[in-house]
Order: sequence, then C-alpha cells, then structure tokens
Amino acid sequence: MSAYLRLRAVPPPALRNSPTWLERLFEGVSAETVRRHRDQERIYTGASPNPLAQDHPRTQVVLGGRPVFRAGRPGPPLLVLTAAQARRVSGFLAGADFDALWAFARDALLPRYGGVRAEPETWRAFAAAHQDLTAFYTHAAEHGEAVVKWLPEE
Repeated sequence: MSAYLRLRAVPPPALRNSPTWLERLFEGVSAETVRRHRDQERIYTGASPNPLAQDHPRTQVVLGGRPVFRAGRPGPPLLVLTAAQARRVSGFLAGADFDALWAFARDALLPRYGGVRAEPETWRAFAAAHQDLTAFYTHAAEHGEAVVKWLPEE
C-alpha cells in the first residue's frame, strides 16, 4: 500500500536545473522521506491529478512541480517546486481539513484498501502521510526553500 516520496528542501540560490545535480540531493541521509500511498494525491485533488497544473496548490502536494527529465534513465522525472509554490502548498495544507478531504476521496479509495472494514486503518495511514507532508512543506515555507521531489518508481 505504501511507497516513499523523497523530498528535499533547497535554498533557491543553490537550486540547479541539472538532473544529475538534483539526483545528488538524494544521496545519503539528508533527504526527507515521507510515507506516501499510491493514491495520496486523490486526497488533495479528488480525481486523477494533473501534475502540470502549476497554479493549484491542491495538485502540487504530491505530484506537482516542473518536471526535470533524467536523460537515459527510466522512471518518472524529478519534480521541482519554486519557493513560492512550496509556500502556497504549505498554506493549503495548513488550512486543509483532512476529514473533509478524506470524505471527498473516501469512496474512491476504500475499495482499493480493504473496503469499509479497513477504513479506520486506511484513514490513519493516509492521515499520517498528510501530517508528514504538512510538516515538510511547513518547514520548507518557513525557510523560504524550493522543493525537489523524487517519486518512487512503482
């Protein structure tokens, strides 16, 4: 059910557009790892996300950002949010009512995670991922940092 979304907050002046440089951000233990569920983006968007919708914080939480493609490498691109975008995402998450978000996505998610009987466990798992994401983006916003994402290769 879960995978890990690797996130790294970076001061904007240090940010480079090089896929190799961005990948190096994730070497070692310095990158934040956040529990992510395959369908976490449904909590925020209510439908299949559009990662290219740059003006909507709801769509930027998990899959949003400018893609940086890794030449000759399989898998999804790295994603980069500017400091301003990360600040908007942080504001959205800080003001979000998780129970309301869950209520909107619940019917689409529960069948994939064990149905109604598994709802308490499923709710807790998605709520924990939401808390992790909120804490990460809050920290990035407080420090004026951009965000680089490396999605798992599912």
